[in-house]
Amino acid sequence: MGKMLRAVGLMSGTSMDGIDVAAIETDGEDEVVRGPSATTDYDAEFRARLVEAIAEARGLADRRKRTPLLAQVERELTERHAAAVAHFLRQHGHAAGDIAVIGFHGHTVLHAPERRLTVQLGDGPLLARRTGIDVVYDLRAADCTAGGQGAPLAPVYHRALAARLPERPLALVNIGGVANVTWIGRNGALIAFDTGPGNALVDDWMARHTGRALDEGGRAAAAGRIDEAVLTDLFINDHFGRLPPKSLDRNAFSLDAVAALSVDDGAATLTAFTAAAIARAREHFPEEPRLWVVCGGGRRNRTLMGMIAERVGAALAPAEAAGFDGDAVEAEAWAYLAVRSLGGLPITFPGTTGAPQALSGGVLARKA
Repeated sequence: MGKMLRAVGLMSGTSMDGIDVAAIETDGEDEVVRGPSATTDYDAEFRARLVEAIAEARGLADRRKRTPLLAQVERELTERHAAAVAHFLRQHGHAAGDIAVIGFHGHTVLHAPERRLTVQLGDGPLLARRTGIDVVYDLRAADCTAGGQGAPLAPVYHRALAARLPERPLALVNIGGVANVTWIGRNGALIAFDTGPGNALVDDWMARHTGRALDEGGRAAAAGRIDEAVLTDLFINDHFGRLPPKSLDRNAFSLDAVAALSVDDGAATLTAFTAAAIARAREHFPEEPRLWVVCGGGRRNRTLMGMIAERVGAALAPAEAAGFDGDAVEAEAWAYLAVRSLGGLPITFPGTTGAPQALSGGVLARKA
């Protein structure tokens, strides 16, 4: 076992909800001791600015370029992350000196691996100065530059986290804005890819029709009827014809196909789309999983969980039933990846991102 380091992970990702913060102690390999976690919500005004930033980022051709709007949002986003770290450390009785490194995801505003381009807003050097802690950021860029998908990055952490679970093969699904899956084989082999939409389409649909970007518990979907013809049309997308590894931008899918449906029928059809896309992942697994573990906000949607269980035909459990914190897994992963980056260990692999070889990644910003 290598040296155990205490690290903090920060995840905003593609979610418009807020910042997940989590602490772990790890050697960056097999040993992981999970610590506390917390979430800091974004206010509606900042969410609106993030939406504007995502729209503006579509015109970027250079991942380092920032328009005035993007620069402004990036700075505010970084300051919010610094404040979230400070509050988290105070809350749990830690000082900056207790933390070896922060793994900083930032917020993805553009993901176009076919152009070897991925853009996450987040100023690593500024965060290091504000927190007084070394920061590893830009963890996706090296993989994209090498021709990989730049996503998903959490699979190597999923394998470490699931080491004590007896079921193999195992599938770990994360349902955030986009849904992704990690298949862990009997010998620890990894296959991972984005399955399709996660919560993004349903959230956007509910925001458009109700003003609240959430189908609480899946109630609207439960009250609606799945339009099977529309559901079939939703699968007419190049993503589903490609072999993994493959990844998606949050805005890869449109609400146009459900525009004529009622609020409840639209929610039901979009929820079924997410569930069916997750179930289709089985086509790419060498062996059926014995257990599916679901992390991320989507696990709280009872209608979605029921639809997935019906389609995968195997045991399905929320993260907590497997001993994990479903809200914290992705932030924990970023802490773990930061420690691996410090040690020069690989964070992406041919079977997870399509990288030409196992690659390390990340940029280190020193606190001073």
